Amino acid sequence: MRPFLCPILCGTLAAGLALAAPALAQDAPRQITVMGSSQADAVPDRATITAGVETQAPTAAGALAANSETMAAVFVALEAAAVEKRDMQTSQLNLSPVYEPFREGAEAPPQVVAYQASNMVTVRVRDLANLGKLIDALAGAGANRLYGIGFDVSEPRPSLDAARREAVADARAKAELYAEAAGVTLGPVVTIRENVGLGAPEPLRAKAAMAEAVPVAAGTVTLTADVEVVFGIE
Repeated sequence: MRPFLCPILCGTLAAGLALAAPALAQDAPRQITVMGSSQADAVPDRATITAGVETQAPTAAGALAANSETMAAVFVALEAAAVEKRDMQTSQLNLSPVYEPFREGAEAPPQVVAYQASNMVTVRVRDLANLGKLIDALAGAGANRLYGIGFDVSEPRPSLDAARREAVADARAKAELYAEAAGVTLGPVVTIRENVGLGAPEPLRAKAAMAEAVPVAAGTVTLTADVEVVFGIE
């Protein structure tokens, strides 16, 4: 009798699954998922400068000593420009050998001819009116490397919230269009997700950078909000 049990059981299971499949399909949620995005421009009210000192000397100790002396003068200039200590941070310190130029066909490896020391400091500027003067002060104190200026907003929430509202409105407009085209009725919002890391919010970007060392134009920064909204459909 055992050989007949498997065909009977298998047939029963198959029939049961076949009957359950339509029920499962009917229970699946009817939804539409759309992306909404918006941008808001804001006037920056602070900046970040990265500057430094690079020196060379025949010895490592000499290069580091010369660099330290000049860098100390840079910090004095920053304090004289009313930059608080909390807004100054050493961001990089390097000491490396400098080799003689490569000569094709030379039998011996390149020799060390000097040592180079570099020290970088990142400065947050809370008063943009003094930005140009601060750059002049850095150069006057001996800073011979300027690695760039970044602008941002100390209170981005109001502008970013406005972009978020517009992003949700953009998502709803798209969902209504798709629902109309598909001949269905748009239902309530099921979920809303802000896609942080996919551009919401994006890093603040300066639309206008400095023309030369000075003067400096802050321009505006752009804040972006992207949302994923799931609507029910009827």
